Amino acid sequence: MTARWTAAVAFVGGVVGWGLYSYFVELSHGMISTGLRQIGGGGATWGLYLVFVVYVIGVSFAGVSTAALVRLFGIRSIEPLTRIAELLTIVAVTAGALSVLTELGRPLAGLKFLPQFARPASPFFGTFTLVETGSLFASLVYFYLGSRADAARCARSSTRLAWLYHVWAAGYRGTPAERVRHQRVSFWLSLFILPFLVIAHSTLGFVFGIQGGRPGWFSALQAPGFVVLAGASGTGVLIMLAAAARRFLGLEETIRLEAFRLLGNFLWILTLTYLYFMVVEEITATYAASRADMHVAHEIVWGTYAPLFWTAVICFAAATAILFLGFVTRRTSVAWTVVAALLVNVGAILKRFLIVVPSQTHGMLLPYPEGRYVPSAGEMSVALGLFAFPVLLYLLFAKVFPIVPLGETSAESVPPEAPAQPEPAALRIAAFWATLLTGLTLAMTGLLLSFRVGTVYYADPVVPFSPLIFIVGVMMSFFSAAVYETIPPPRGR
Repeated sequence: MTARWTAAVAFVGGVVGWGLYSYFVELSHGMISTGLRQIGGGGATWGLYLVFVVYVIGVSFAGVSTAALVRLFGIRSIEPLTRIAELLTIVAVTAGALSVLTELGRPLAGLKFLPQFARPASPFFGTFTLVETGSLFASLVYFYLGSRADAARCARSSTRLAWLYHVWAAGYRGTPAERVRHQRVSFWLSLFILPFLVIAHSTLGFVFGIQGGRPGWFSALQAPGFVVLAGASGTGVLIMLAAAARRFLGLEETIRLEAFRLLGNFLWILTLTYLYFMVVEEITATYAASRADMHVAHEIVWGTYAPLFWTAVICFAAATAILFLGFVTRRTSVAWTVVAALLVNVGAILKRFLIVVPSQTHGMLLPYPEGRYVPSAGEMSVALGLFAFPVLLYLLFAKVFPIVPLGETSAESVPPEAPAQPEPAALRIAAFWATLLTGLTLAMTGLLLSFRVGTVYYADPVVPFSPLIFIVGVMMSFFSAAVYETIPPPRGR
């Protein structure tokens, strides 16, 4: 408990507390205390909060995705960052869920009615189920299974939190059979998580991209654009977290320059791809779009929102140039890589704002007056608190558990000279298939019931809380991996 860590926790906790206070002020006075107004009535109904949701959910995409790619392809240089990446997804999705609640004027009603009446016909169904709940639970399972080996080592060397580590390890002893089993589970879990995350984050793009009556949003590039920019911003945040851990925790020998080189190369490729998407969008809007879409594009590039647009372009271009220069010269600088990562995230936040707001203030098809949106001081305070919340979780986590895997004690290194001995696995296999098939059945049943199959399209679900049945099914499907890995062998083995 150093003075520097205590001061950091106090400062970040104060920012979180100020954001919480600002939210309660907003909750008591109503949404009128924000800068949000009705579309067509001079403002926008989605603003800074939804920008934050889209941004942090995008950042979460790169966390578990990076960890899964490391395990699938054996990228050893990035392996020390897997736990940081997995935790990034968990804290980012949690912050995104909290931001969704701040967007609602009646958050408790939203918590009640979304699981009860959400409809797959709306992209928000996928956002609520696959993105917020499915991604979070899949990441928790992935994170938990990958950290059991280190929890077992901490349980042997710690006294104050030994009880926590014993529960966390769930009987893990580091036997060759356990290590082989974990490698098998992590491989298949990684293989299924990657497409699941792409589908889930594409759903977030569909929230905007399939709204045919909203100029500036209706586009086939929204879903892939969301995935690419999510990968870029998330990789940038991972670079900054890795640099902070390397600097303040003395991990220079663990997190090496090779990790920053690979992440930097991946980042400039993603950023360059997104710049290409931006050029394609602008050319399409200029030469072939309807009058309303052309008007929105003009306001973004040359009109009201031009300063934000060109700042984002400069950030993306500068980051690409910095990283590409390091690539061609084969020189890696942690400081310049962090600068490029910061520029990408500034550009990503501005671009999210340009996706959410202009189509509401200048994207009218009906003869309504154009509006404007300026976030209020309360909104910005709440947003700062939401930004600080994941940082606070990282600071607290680093004090109770290793932020990087503990090398040879992790379950990723199976000594070839100690092959796993066969053991009876009937109970484990039976429990795994029972959990998986039950989860898939519940997910399919809940989805069909949510679609109102067998009744009129506009009626309530045939079974109350059908979306919740779907969510439970998705969670059980991923939990089957934990069932397979954690069930102990028979007594005496």
